[in-house]
Amino acid sequence: MKQTALFFKNDPDWLAQFDSTTIFSKMLDLCDCAGIYIVDKDQQLLHWSLGAEKLSGLKCANVIGKACLQEYAITEAGKNKEQLIKLTRVDGYKIEVKKVVQILHDKAGFFAGGIGLLFSCSEQASNTLLPKVPLEAKQSFQGILSRSPAMQAVFQIIQNAAETEVTVLVRGESGSGKELVAKAIHDLSARHNAPFLAVNCAALSSSLLDSELFGHVRGAFTGAVKDHSGLFQRAHGGTLFLDEVAELPLELQAKLLRVIQERNFIPVGGDRSIDVDVRIVAATHRSLREEVKMGRFREDLMYRLRVVPIFIPPLRERREDISLLIWHFIQQHNAANFRKIEKIDPLAMRALLDYAWPGNIRELHNVVEYAFAVGRGTTLRWSELPPEFREPRTVGLQPVQNLPLSAEEESVAIRQALEQSNGRVTLAARSLGMSRATFWRKRKIYGV
Repeated sequence: MKQTALFFKNDPDWLAQFDSTTIFSKMLDLCDCAGIYIVDKDQQLLHWSLGAEKLSGLKCANVIGKACLQEYAITEAGKNKEQLIKLTRVDGYKIEVKKVVQILHDKAGFFAGGIGLLFSCSEQASNTLLPKVPLEAKQSFQGILSRSPAMQAVFQIIQNAAETEVTVLVRGESGSGKELVAKAIHDLSARHNAPFLAVNCAALSSSLLDSELFGHVRGAFTGAVKDHSGLFQRAHGGTLFLDEVAELPLELQAKLLRVIQERNFIPVGGDRSIDVDVRIVAATHRSLREEVKMGRFREDLMYRLRVVPIFIPPLRERREDISLLIWHFIQQHNAANFRKIEKIDPLAMRALLDYAWPGNIRELHNVVEYAFAVGRGTTLRWSELPPEFREPRTVGLQPVQNLPLSAEEESVAIRQALEQSNGRVTLAARSLGMSRATFWRKRKIYGV
């Protein structure tokens, strides 16, 4: 903590003989599990305890040194007052909190900030200091919800990569959460206090993307009436997320390669280079190796971007996350007080679990929004799902030849058979030439 001269008003004389920073440090070490925070006279957060993190969902690294939310403000007028405030956690969970504050003054007696203590008043808290955290919060990593073993491995790679400065390439299908992964890498890195900027390389034309990434000088082209700082310049010291990087035009790929190698660039229409310190996290739903083979992507740039590749498994390969995510999105929409869903009809849940989710988590979120829009009542019913869930699906499976398969090939074949049969085990087993019992046993072996 910064050196400070904060003292409680009318402190006993003996307190003055101690270093105030040491006193506060020891106090905060002892009380870190409690919902304690400290603000200065400008309402900037100086301390945010672990208990405050758990209570609010706000990470210490993301709030220290920044202005606190209005709910946490401590003013001189609030001296010795207790307040009941309602908070919405970052995961959408609503809680009622009692806020107790102590005003702090400097040696001259002027207002210098305050200490706040937060107590949960929700019924789930059972009169304890910290609220009952929803199950999904225990399965969250930097805002990414999952209980899939495959995603736990991804989380570990994110954690390890964030500790370095290497370039990361995130690979995953559309809607699988690639930008969340990029943001997690930034938030866990030493650059977390610097900007995190993102651009979709497929959303802009080549000329607009060139200007957006590298900026331009006045007069560079018609309409360039003043200098414009590009994303690389604005993200200096932080992280730049290049989504759908496989769509980057070849001429811009050369400029991107120069930035990575030389750490400088020349704006559009400029005549001098600008030094920049930016970490790049790129993402694509395509294979860059295939793009290189097709002549649409530079091989040298591919190797520069994929120093650490991270593969996000599609939602259909982590079905244990479907119900977790459904309830997460339902809770978010329940908070809007338009409609409150308290349960899901078994037929609807079966359809949701059996669906292949080609649009992944983004599509799942859209399905929940659709149900809230067209349905009423506290139960999400099968009739409230989008049309594609209610249309009959024809399954034309051909039994595979009885050829020996490796364990990995057999596992993939079982997954594909289940997807093609819409989860009907008997039909899936028949398509693979297995009995239902053998099919069940192999699913258990491979964890399918």
